[in-house]
Amino acid sequence: MTSKSIRTREICELAPIVPVLVVEDAALAAPLAQALVAGGLPALEVTLRTPAALDAIRAMADVPGGVVGAGTLITPEDVRAAKEAGAQFGVSPGATDALIAACEAEGLPLLPGAATASEAMRLLEQGYDMLKFFPAEASGGAPALKAIGAPLPQVSFCPTGGVSPSNVQDYLALTNVVCAGGSWVAPKSMSSAGDWAGIEALARDAAAFRG
Repeated sequence: MTSKSIRTREICELAPIVPVLVVEDAALAAPLAQALVAGGLPALEVTLRTPAALDAIRAMADVPGGVVGAGTLITPEDVRAAKEAGAQFGVSPGATDALIAACEAEGLPLLPGAATASEAMRLLEQGYDMLKFFPAEASGGAPALKAIGAPLPQVSFCPTGGVSPSNVQDYLALTNVVCAGGSWVAPKSMSSAGDWAGIEALARDAAAFRG
């Protein structure tokens, strides 16, 4: 079966960290994206957890060098709204047949979530071999992901959920990890204060991570 994860994998390979962003004020979206891209983190996940999320995606879609995606996709309606807003990829905490069908219908590359070997095998069966490992720390962290990877070497992961500067190297050192998702590169306090230089510095530090 041809992999349905080719474009998603290309996006995950752009940098070791994908910022996971909760944007509450769409006016801050463009400068936030500019700071992260300038720091070396071009792939950006905007979670659909706030009323401003879709407007934030619209604003970030125009930032040169950035590849903006929509996170927390749950329903087909989420997928259509994200695509219309300009999202170039989608991320989901898990995966359902309806969600996968919607992404394929909209031509939206998907990073579907899995936390167990069975979930990973089912997604692999459907043609997806680049997955989100979520919730990473709560599911056993890097040791669990390493164990899952042993019998499934053809599947790669982006661990998200509890990933931080103190443990990210443990994940990135695994052969089945392409990148990791983290929110620490864009603290709410820095965004609210307009400390774009500070966020760019955090992004630059994160971009230097490698296993």
